[in-house]
Amino acid sequence: MERFIYKKSAGITALSATMTEFKYKKHAHQEYAIGVTLRGIQRYNLDGSLQLSHKNGIMLFHPEQTHDGMAHDETGLDYVMLYIEPQLLLEVMEKKEILRFSNPIVYDRELEHRVLNLTNAILSEKDETLCSELLLTLTDRLADSSLSQYGSRTDHALIRRAKDRIHDNLDHVLKLDEICMELGLSKYQLIRLFKAHTGISPYQYFLNSKIERAKQLIESSKDIYSAVAACGFVDLTHLNKHFKSVYGTTAFDYISHFH
Repeated sequence: MERFIYKKSAGITALSATMTEFKYKKHAHQEYAIGVTLRGIQRYNLDGSLQLSHKNGIMLFHPEQTHDGMAHDETGLDYVMLYIEPQLLLEVMEKKEILRFSNPIVYDRELEHRVLNLTNAILSEKDETLCSELLLTLTDRLADSSLSQYGSRTDHALIRRAKDRIHDNLDHVLKLDEICMELGLSKYQLIRLFKAHTGISPYQYFLNSKIERAKQLIESSKDIYSAVAACGFVDLTHLNKHFKSVYGTTAFDYISHFH
């Protein structure tokens, strides 16, 4: 059985998911993602290393960290996930620098409790103020020195510029040659450098960014067809196929959760 329910409140998106056969393709989110495995074992590759999150495991993802995801065995899995915009998380934590998690999976009953409280509040459409307050209690626990540390963003300036160029042209085909010319790199130098920093190729990043942009447009306008056009997808089927590979649900089903 596959089930993916998304709800949004106080700038945070919550997901409740049940997966058996479904497998996420390699993708990354612009947000911080914090989740809890409720049943089964979640298996995923993160930055090239295999991770297994058992029951009560808390999964911690930085923005733009590439991963896939699947159930470890045929019993499937249930889990919840929170997606929090980087600027919101840093604002709540009153930090200027980027937050880094010490480990990709932790077992911490207090943190788990706070993640589940916030997730349940968003999914059951509780008052937005309550959700904001629960986010604060969650980040207070996250700030614990054993769970995270702070460091300056080391992302390579060239990669940052390449990403900016990709984002500027999401409604067209990816013009890798033009980006290379601007950065003074050969095509293969850029692909190699890009993969070393992000874990995915420029083309995969381009596709992921298109899907992410489509999701934002669908949330703000509630209009799927304008997202298809604005993000340069051939048609709704094309968007739905890619959308499902990253979010587990079609764009059409995703929007129904926001009505």
